[in-house]
Amino acid sequence: MIRGGSAGSSRVAASKGVAFSKSPVLAVRLPVWRSRVVLFVMFAAFAALGARALWLQGVSTQFLQKQGESRYAFTLDLPATRGKIMDRNGQVLASSVPVKAVWAVPDNVLEAPPEKLRALAGLLEISEAELRKKLDSDRNLIYLKRQVEQEVADKIAKLDIDGIVMRREYKRFYPQGEVMTHVVGFTNVEDVGQESMELAQQKNLVGIPGSRRVIKDRLGHIVEDIGTTRAPHDGKDLTLSVDSKIQYIAYTQLKDAVEKFKAKAGGAVVLDVHTGEVLALANYPSYDPNNRRALTGAQLRNRVMTDSFEPGSTLKPITVALALDSGRVKPSTLIDTGPGRYTILDRTITDTKGHGVINVAQIIEMSSNIGTSKMALSMPSQEMWEMFTKVGFGQQPKWGFPGAVAGRVRPYKSWRPVEQATMSYGNGISVSLIQLARSYMMFARDGDTIPLSFEKVNDLPAGQQIIKPQTARQMREMLESVVSGDHGTAKKAQIPGYRAGGKTGTAYKVENGRYAIPRKYIGSFVGMVPMSSPRFIIAVMIDEPTQGGHYGGQVAAPTFAAVAANALRAMNVPPDSSVTEIVIPTDTGPEAM
Repeated sequence: MIRGGSAGSSRVAASKGVAFSKSPVLAVRLPVWRSRVVLFVMFAAFAALGARALWLQGVSTQFLQKQGESRYAFTLDLPATRGKIMDRNGQVLASSVPVKAVWAVPDNVLEAPPEKLRALAGLLEISEAELRKKLDSDRNLIYLKRQVEQEVADKIAKLDIDGIVMRREYKRFYPQGEVMTHVVGFTNVEDVGQESMELAQQKNLVGIPGSRRVIKDRLGHIVEDIGTTRAPHDGKDLTLSVDSKIQYIAYTQLKDAVEKFKAKAGGAVVLDVHTGEVLALANYPSYDPNNRRALTGAQLRNRVMTDSFEPGSTLKPITVALALDSGRVKPSTLIDTGPGRYTILDRTITDTKGHGVINVAQIIEMSSNIGTSKMALSMPSQEMWEMFTKVGFGQQPKWGFPGAVAGRVRPYKSWRPVEQATMSYGNGISVSLIQLARSYMMFARDGDTIPLSFEKVNDLPAGQQIIKPQTARQMREMLESVVSGDHGTAKKAQIPGYRAGGKTGTAYKVENGRYAIPRKYIGSFVGMVPMSSPRFIIAVMIDEPTQGGHYGGQVAAPTFAAVAANALRAMNVPPDSSVTEIVIPTDTGPEAM
């Protein structure tokens, strides 16, 4: 009906003489300007697109080129080989071996046959389910495993799985394992130093990586080199002061002592008197840096450097040296130690037994707390504080070794008389084992001290005079009597063929700011050999011995003797004693705390 109506209207219009273009059916009811606006907008849009196309393709082509290039051109980092770490004799302690990082293009790898995926998972030491979970990723490229051994990488390559990409990198290898680890340290998967000298010398060891511009296909395979290749610059090699032979001796003897006395831990350090070089630094428990999967905090702790403790009687020689050097006493000066008890205000200081009237030399030999306290109280507290700081106590070490603690020495103005007395024999003050060892340098070097070094020293350093040479010689005689004297507390530190000297120490262990209850002990010994011309200073600390005694003369002195005897022979130091057979009593008696 509609069509018929329209046709009828047209016929009527035609029959009336009206033109077809003027037909009422074709009448426009919208204003003309709207069509012109639409036409203008469309023209402007096309003009803008044309201008943009001209700009991108004719004037500024960098953006599109950059976007296109990002799909196929890549910059590969060329890792630099980390510098070797060697001992003083050139023996390698840490080196980098080439390994592979295994990458994957997830979509392509998932298309591999199930048996190949199963074999790949086995080579990567993960389950097939875990492998598929890793591959279920939206990223174009993912890591499957870092630091894959070359032999394993070759087997992965033989699987011929599309989408598997391998890149060269390096893995650190430590030939001496747990023996040297607290000196050398280790690196992480990114080859960045994490502990000890690997961390301290990171900038020198790491080197400068290079780069390489390449074109890759959609599977990640390199098809062409483009641009300039910048060669990597390998890191510098590092020669340490440690001697592998002495380090092995110190570590094995320390381990035996910790196990024998069923102790919690232990530490030992060997210093070269002439150069200040650290020849050995051992801790137990230790760990293998080549396999750190089960690493614990106790194994990681470098107790020689990072743990501070009350040194006990090993501090007495420093107090006595100050009294001698200031002229207040002589080795023969008599001091009444009474029946073994000495009260200062409300506090009582005790000895293991009453020694009566004894001289200064005997105070060191018998380790009298009372005798040392009386000498300390005859001196201004400031002089004692200055002596402690001169030898490095309470001062932040500057040895280039991370984590080294300063210990604690309170300001002298706050000392009460009883505190000055107890600090004179090593209570109320804290030091690290290596600080304690270095403090004995002034006795071994005729009164001066030199900086410590963990790197091999070529030029002898200048010394700083702390006490008079005569005082140092007098102290050496006293320290020798501790080992070989009739009443000495360190008879187990004697060495056949060599004269040895040193001081024992036994201290209550401090936990959470208080002395542990029930009592826990730290036994220590610091000594030097040979006494005719000291070459080594050796310090040993045994933490919480629970079997066979807890005094320093019982648990630390024998370890000193074993380390010293083997080190002297290893370094061909000539004997200085005619005594070649030593009989040590089973019970050498207790020592003062």
